[in-house]
Amino acid sequence: MYYSDLSDNGTPVRTALLLAAGMGSRLSPLTDSIPKCLVEVNGIPILERLIRSLRNYGFKRLVVVTGHLSEVIQDYLGNRYADIEIIYIHSPRYKTTNNIYSLWLAGKVIDEPFLLLESDLVFYPELLKSLLRPDRIAVSKMLPWMNGTTVTLNKRQQLDALWLGAVNRNDAAHFKTVNIYSFSCSSWRSIWDRLDRHISAKKVKGYYESVFAELVAEEKLTFAPVFFDPDRWYEIDTLEDLSAAEKMFPRPSSFPVNMTESLLPLRKAVSTRLQNVIDKKNTAIVVNPLRPSTLVAAD
Repeated sequence: MYYSDLSDNGTPVRTALLLAAGMGSRLSPLTDSIPKCLVEVNGIPILERLIRSLRNYGFKRLVVVTGHLSEVIQDYLGNRYADIEIIYIHSPRYKTTNNIYSLWLAGKVIDEPFLLLESDLVFYPELLKSLLRPDRIAVSKMLPWMNGTTVTLNKRQQLDALWLGAVNRNDAAHFKTVNIYSFSCSSWRSIWDRLDRHISAKKVKGYYESVFAELVAEEKLTFAPVFFDPDRWYEIDTLEDLSAAEKMFPRPSSFPVNMTESLLPLRKAVSTRLQNVIDKKNTAIVVNPLRPSTLVAAD
């Protein structure tokens, strides 16, 4: 077990929030039949890697915001895994909203310190240890494949600002956000209040990072940075990303998995569902035997 008691040093985080509502269209055809979080990295779904890591650290509750193919996630996890209670929030507007809306929905059920994670991340489990205390942000040295939100730090290595726009990837002052955060109750109240303002103003297609950036700039929110080794985590948005992640996590046996546990049959079911849709894609176009140079749509 990786978990160690942090009660002498602050309130430990024992609730996790996973945002898993997105379509994951850039991973098609894989995500035509399964949600992004169930895409396999060398035979193990992203979600399985995540929940086993949470179990190792003594988490008690997982809240999942679902959208695309939500029933597949619920069938996979059920309402409990080991000691972790699992709660689902379905986003009915997942096709027309972004992660700012998913995070806002979580305010309906979360009122304790929690860990926020995106559903397309793979990482070595030990990296979570320093995020068990509230008000932390996982950041990483920039590498060429990385894009999205960055942060800058002050001379004392404290968070100075979040940047949502394009950044020079060679700028050593910027660090990539890993999309893992931990929050205290007071920070979450400030965040959710600002989220509520954005949603009330119908700003549902934005990113929650814009809210974090506002609050940090106003000095109403602060995070302590937790540095992730850039060679020990990956964000999977495309098929190219998946290929790169499989090189970083090459051996399923290196992941501490008891293969007799209950997720194994579900993993096989997900693999079968995935293979079926790939087979359908591959047979969607066939060669006309009478005119070999002509392609026709399959019935």
